[in-house]
Amino acid sequence: MGLTKAQATIWQKVRSLGNGGQAVRLSDPVCSYLIAVIAHDLKLQDSFPEFAKPPSPFFSNQPLVELSIDGPDAKCLFERLVAVVDDADTYFACLAALHKARLKYERILSTQPMPTLEQVGPRGLLQYGKLKAGALAGFLFWRKWFFDIDNRAGQETGYLFEPIIAHAIGGTPAPARKSPVKRRNDATKGRQVDCLVDDSAYEFKIRVTIAASGQGRWQEELDFPLDCRASGFTPILVCMDSTANPKLDALIKAFEAHGGKVYIGDAAWNHLDDVAGKTMAVFLDKYVKAPIKDVLAQADDQLPNLIAESSATYINITIGNDTLRIDRKEGIDDIEEIDDMPDDAAEEIVD
Repeated sequence: MGLTKAQATIWQKVRSLGNGGQAVRLSDPVCSYLIAVIAHDLKLQDSFPEFAKPPSPFFSNQPLVELSIDGPDAKCLFERLVAVVDDADTYFACLAALHKARLKYERILSTQPMPTLEQVGPRGLLQYGKLKAGALAGFLFWRKWFFDIDNRAGQETGYLFEPIIAHAIGGTPAPARKSPVKRRNDATKGRQVDCLVDDSAYEFKIRVTIAASGQGRWQEELDFPLDCRASGFTPILVCMDSTANPKLDALIKAFEAHGGKVYIGDAAWNHLDDVAGKTMAVFLDKYVKAPIKDVLAQADDQLPNLIAESSATYINITIGNDTLRIDRKEGIDDIEEIDDMPDDAAEEIVD
């Protein structure tokens, strides 16, 4: 059998450590688990009799470190997988990238340090006297810690969400520094593009809301299709949620006014499935569409009750009737705040 050069690169990338203090590499047993998951996703049990029994669910409350299968030669399994179905290498690369991101974020939760008084102390002036001093200090610590882990979630999502969809539909993400889509008022500067497929430039959105945002940032959104057209690309808006509001209407008009295409709600998912092809449509449905639609459907306008408890070895966060336990470890991670797609986002999945 053997692997092509591109497939060998995917295999090495998945098993490499990557960058950053919390970087993750996937061992052979973990790769075997992922291939077992793919075999069941694509109904390939006849080609993988060793995985006749379904593996543990990919999305569950089971500790991620337990998702592995000892025994089989993982690289041989990968060679067999790519030999029996088209696009299996891309499926494996995207699923592995998702798993690595989840493992990494689990480590971040375990090791993200609690803030220091130097970081939060002056902020107490805004609410001093509203609570006892000790309670206010505790509130400041919790608030900053939640802010930090959410910032890290945004950073890791920048490496994952748009790039994983881009690769699934046969395209590539284009961070601003490497983008062929230039700004009309400064051709030396590129514009971030979530996905490029031939001469199409995609903008992916989960939801467009009427929430307040800076006028400059919103104007950037409206200028995107114009910059794409000026650079020779067809702008395409893909918004997964169809909830109507004036900003979504304005964005649709901006894309259509400049020869763009727009896919909203079910039409967005159907378009991604069509472009992805049979194999990668399964991946998108199971690992992107289903989780996002479930979260959107279950979201409530009323915030649920929240209780946060901490000790030296764990943090428990209770939301409504569910509790997330985070086992804490000593260690300080290197923190880099990233608002936009990182320059090397595409390389997180495949070189």
